[in-house]
Amino acid sequence: MSDPKLPLPQRLRYGATNLALRAMFGLALALPYRWRVPLMGWLASRVIAPLAGWRRRIRDNLAHALPDLPGPDVARLLRTVPDNAGRTLIEIYSGADFTARASRSPIGGPGLAALEHARAQGRPVILVTAHFGNYDAARAALIARGHDMGALYRRMRNPYFNAHYVRSIGAIGQPMFEQGRAGMVQMVRHLKGGGVLGVLTDLSVSNAPALPFFGQPARTSLATAELAIRYDAVLIPTFSIRQENGLDFSIRLEAPIPHTDPDTMTRAVNASLESLVRQHPDQWFWIHRRWKGTGQQI
Repeated sequence: MSDPKLPLPQRLRYGATNLALRAMFGLALALPYRWRVPLMGWLASRVIAPLAGWRRRIRDNLAHALPDLPGPDVARLLRTVPDNAGRTLIEIYSGADFTARASRSPIGGPGLAALEHARAQGRPVILVTAHFGNYDAARAALIARGHDMGALYRRMRNPYFNAHYVRSIGAIGQPMFEQGRAGMVQMVRHLKGGGVLGVLTDLSVSNAPALPFFGQPARTSLATAELAIRYDAVLIPTFSIRQENGLDFSIRLEAPIPHTDPDTMTRAVNASLESLVRQHPDQWFWIHRRWKGTGQQI
C-alpha cells in the first residue's frame, strides 16, 4: 500500500526496492526450505549488501565499536553479517516451514526457570531481545510451548514492504502490537493479563539517553524497563542463536534483570547483548545505524 503523502521520487524508490526484494523472495520461496535459506543469505551478502550500502555501514560500525578488530575478521563480517540478515528475512517469509523448525529449538539459560515461575503465578514477562540471529525464532518456540506471547513491532519506512512484512511476522504468532498509541493500549492490556511480550530494543531512538554499548554512547529507549517496573513484569534478555548448520537455533534466556531504576536496568540490557555479540559478532545486525545521533555519523 502506497502513501500519497510521500514525494513521488520516494514512492518510486520504495516501489522499486520492494519489487526487487519480492522477486528475490519469490525465487527463494520456490525452493525447498533447506536450500532457500542459504540462497537468500548468499543473495543478501553478494547482491543486496553492496547495492544497499550495507558493507560500508558494517565497516564504519565495526571501526566505531571494535576499532582493534583485525582486518581479516572485518572482511569476514562484511560477508557473514548480511548472510545472516538475508537468512532471517526469508525465514520470516517462510511461514509454516520456519515456525515448524523454530518451534523445535532447545530453550535454556538461567531465565527459563523465572519464565516458567512467572507463568505459574500469572505474572507478566517482558523478553527483551535484539536483531540477533533470528529474533522471531524465540517467539515461535515459546508459542509452541504454550506461552501467551505477543510482540511489539515498529512500522517499516517503506510502506510497500511494510504491508507484506507485517503479514509475515503476524503469521508466526499473535498478538502483534504496532508501536503507537493504539498498539500501546493493546500491549498494556496483554501485560496486565499476565502475558509475555517480546520487544526489540537495539535500535537508536531519538532523544533517548545515550547509554554505553561497546564502550560508546548509543541512544537507547528506557521504555522496556519502565514497563517492567510499572506492571511488575519479569525482564529477561532473550536471544535466538543461529547454529552452525545455518538453519537451526538455540534459544537462551539470560538471568532476569532486577528491578531498580530504568537507567540501571537498560544499561544491564545493553551489557547482556554486548556480551553475546562479542561471542557471535556475525549474528548481530551491524547494518543498523545504532550509534547515530551521538556524534558518530554512521
